[in-house]
Amino acid sequence: QVQLVESGGGLVQPGGSLRLSCVASGFIVRLNAMAWYRQAPGKERERVASISSGSYTTYVDSVKGRFTISRDNAKNTVYLQMNSLKPEDTAIYYCNFPVVVGSSPRWGQGTQVTVSS
Repeated sequence: QVQLVESGGGLVQPGGSLRLSCVASGFIVRLNAMAWYRQAPGKERERVASISSGSYTTYVDSVKGRFTISRDNAKNTVYLQMNSLKPEDTAIYYCNFPVVVGSSPRWGQGTQVTVSS
C-alpha cells in the first residue's frame, strides 16, 4: 500500500530548529523525486523544497539558506531540516511528489509546525 507518514512537527520559538520526517511505503523513495509542501491557515498549499532521484535540490526563495531537504535511502525516508524558523513558517507540512497527479500517493495527515514565542 502506497503511504506517506509525516512527523517531527511541534511548537518552537523563533530562531529554533525542527527536523521533519516523511516515511514512505509502497514505493522506493530513491527512485522518485520527492518534495515538502506546507499549508498555512487560509492559504493554498505551496511546495517549499524538492529533491530529485539524483539528489538535486530546489527551494522556494522564502526558505533558501534555512531549510535543507535530504533522503535516507535505507530508511525510505525524506527529511526537512528547518533552521532559523520564523513565525511565517507556521503551517501544516506534507510530503509528496513534486508534481502531484492522480497516480501520486495520497496526501498524508501532515505534521503541524508552529513558530511562536
